[in-house]
Amino acid sequence: MQNKKQLKTSHTKLSALRAKPALFVLAAAVFLGSGLVVPYVRADQYDDQINSLSEQNAGAQSTLSTLLGQASSYQQAISELQTQINAVRSAIAANEAQQADLQTQITAQQAEIDKQKAILKNDIKTNYVSGQLTPVESLATSQSLSDYIDKQEAYSVIQDSIQKTVVQVQALQRSLQSKKAEVDQLLESQKSQNDELGAAQSKQSELLTYNQGQQDAYSSQIAANSSKIGELRRQQIIANARFSAGAPGTGPTCGGGYPAKWCQIGQDATFDSWGMYNRECVSYTAFRVAESGRRMPTWGWASRGNANQWPAAADDSGIPRDSSPRSGDVAISMRGTFGHAMYVESVNSNGTINISQYNVNLDGRFSTNTINPAGLIFIHF
Repeated sequence: MQNKKQLKTSHTKLSALRAKPALFVLAAAVFLGSGLVVPYVRADQYDDQINSLSEQNAGAQSTLSTLLGQASSYQQAISELQTQINAVRSAIAANEAQQADLQTQITAQQAEIDKQKAILKNDIKTNYVSGQLTPVESLATSQSLSDYIDKQEAYSVIQDSIQKTVVQVQALQRSLQSKKAEVDQLLESQKSQNDELGAAQSKQSELLTYNQGQQDAYSSQIAANSSKIGELRRQQIIANARFSAGAPGTGPTCGGGYPAKWCQIGQDATFDSWGMYNRECVSYTAFRVAESGRRMPTWGWASRGNANQWPAAADDSGIPRDSSPRSGDVAISMRGTFGHAMYVESVNSNGTINISQYNVNLDGRFSTNTINPAGLIFIHF
């Protein structure tokens, strides 16, 4: 049905043979490569240590997942704060430019006021000098009565004009100063807001840094524990091999031609040549593919030994698959936690297929059946 151990969680309370960490694969491969059969593990002292380390890793992995979620939250907060900071800084820059422009206008208007005041001062002086003369004297110094009247009117017009100009300029200056005061106050508020946002962002960055440090620590713990588990598995295999020296490994083949070295020992007691546990559906179908002379990838060692992982593994290996059965295909059912693999013996004229399989009833036994291919995936090795 499936290579159930590929995805079992390390803290599941099963026997050690059903809790296969990824690092165990390498050690087991060394022994299988030399032809050594790995029997059922009986060294309980190893099981206890492995289970303890696996439980630690499960807890550490759970904490690590939580930390990753927190880190994402911190990073999002930092990004949002940066967006706000950028907006405030842009507004500050615009208001500072307006502030500078208003100051330039105020300075120019002040210069105009000073100019008009100087003109008015001179006009007043002239009028004062003229005012020292009696009307008779002033009239006498004029060329005519008309000239005298014109002079008086001109002085009056000039004074009125200058005074109006001064009043207008002063009003404009007051308006500019009022606007500048508003901009100054806005700038002060925006700069304070920018400082607050910067402080908040700095705090989020500190939390993120601390979080990442914790992630590194838990990741290191998981890696160290996994390394210890791998070494314990290696020692377990050696101890078990010594214990089971001379265990059955030769003799007649079992159902479907499956080798005795894998079928005449307990289910899941060892690995086959492709990294699958013995007497599992995937081990049997891998054997049938290889026996036919076709290439069977070592998907078990690559932690892709579950039946429901085979279609994706086939895609990665460039092995075609579809929904049309052919003799010699491996049929994959994606149902259940791990799926199920079957070997297609032949295709009938009515569309049904004849299959052979192991472990369909979770008993590690061989069986055959004729089934409807609907819903199955067929890998064309």
